Amino acid sequence: MPAKTSILVILTFLSSPFVCQAQAPASRGQQVRSFTLDQAIDYALTNYPAIRAARERIAAARAGVSLARTSYLPRADTLWQSNRATRNNIFGLSFVNPVISPITGPVLATTSSQSVWGSAAGLLFSWEPFDFGYRRAAVSAAKAGQSRASAESDVTRLDVAVAATSAFMTLVAAQERVKAARADVERREVFAKSVRVLVDSQLRPGADASRANAELARARTELIRAEQAEQISRAALADILGIAGTQVEIDAGPLVNLPPPTALPGRTASAHPIAVAEKARVDETHAREQILERSYYPKFNFQSTIFGRGSGANTDGTVADGLNGLGLERSNWAAGITVSFPLFDIFSIRARKDIEKSNERAEAARYDQAIQDLTGQLEEARAALEGARRVAENTPVELLAARDTETQASARYRAGLATVVEVAEAQGLLVQAETDDALARLAVWNNLASVAAAQGDLQPLIQLLRNTTPGGP
Repeated sequence: MPAKTSILVILTFLSSPFVCQAQAPASRGQQVRSFTLDQAIDYALTNYPAIRAARERIAAARAGVSLARTSYLPRADTLWQSNRATRNNIFGLSFVNPVISPITGPVLATTSSQSVWGSAAGLLFSWEPFDFGYRRAAVSAAKAGQSRASAESDVTRLDVAVAATSAFMTLVAAQERVKAARADVERREVFAKSVRVLVDSQLRPGADASRANAELARARTELIRAEQAEQISRAALADILGIAGTQVEIDAGPLVNLPPPTALPGRTASAHPIAVAEKARVDETHAREQILERSYYPKFNFQSTIFGRGSGANTDGTVADGLNGLGLERSNWAAGITVSFPLFDIFSIRARKDIEKSNERAEAARYDQAIQDLTGQLEEARAALEGARRVAENTPVELLAARDTETQASARYRAGLATVVEVAEAQGLLVQAETDDALARLAVWNNLASVAAAQGDLQPLIQLLRNTTPGGP
């Protein structure tokens, strides 16, 4: 999940009209798990499959470093061979090839299809004592790959934590919407009963009862939609926690109250996991370029060997009987240094260098773009947080006025001074005000999470939650 998308998920979760919840009972045999926000984040970071995949990529990169270091070790190759073959040799040259098997021994005057036993065994020890820094560059490139895998793992962890936070807060918002919808249904039920009493007493026209019943039915429909959407939100939270199919309950804790006016600790954009990952990609590309810088040098190999051979063929053209030739009849040893230098590799190496230099410049440009994007996202999140705090300060005024309006409208209707339409409008205003007030407090927490996500670290938010009393501000 891209970081910008994950931050926007948190910024926009309150905009859905169907983010609602009711405490539905778990189906028979279904496991129920309960989480606070910090518990949900920790659980997701432990169990979500993408996190496990990231850990395995780090392990693979770590093994790649170990593999690169093995190039410092000497090499020892052993061989044993037994064969049954003819012995017809000939003067002349043949290019080295994988098809024609070489023959040693004198060239006889005649050829024969008679075969003999042959055998060979040997040990070749080889070691590159120095390489002008090529192996060191290869190990550095492997370490850069490990750093890149670790940085990408941190990005994955942040994305999962942000997604878990968004899903959790969505469910909290759903619960608040359902509370408001249920309270609206209860108020309209009481009002509808009072209207029916007045209609039955012929103090109000029958149209008032019809309108009250219609408003009640609409409120019940909204509640049903809220409960339906809540189940979707609950399933989404279970999915991001890595326990899809499990009934999830949440403890909102202090999220239903205003957080204290405390600013989260600031961080530079370069410390964000996305920026760190981009910088690691730049370093990895540069490390591959350093390998090519160390490639166009002579290669020195110290070699020593010991080997033996046996043959059932004699130099006078005769052959030995039985199993002669299967044993090692002659042995030799040798030691020396081999120097090789691929002269014309310079052209391919030069082209590969140009490729890696271009890749490095491209990664550096992506790093600069990431810094720009992260800085902009942080400023947007801070502006949204400031606006959310101002809204949360105003919604209690809206709620108080809406309650007074609903109370007065109901009293005026009972006194015959207002119509049923005025009461319905007042009740609609009240349910909207209750919803706005509840979600405004949660929106402040939500935008705090957006700021933390833009900074690349949710731990200050979690610490703020732990330090905030549920019945606090």
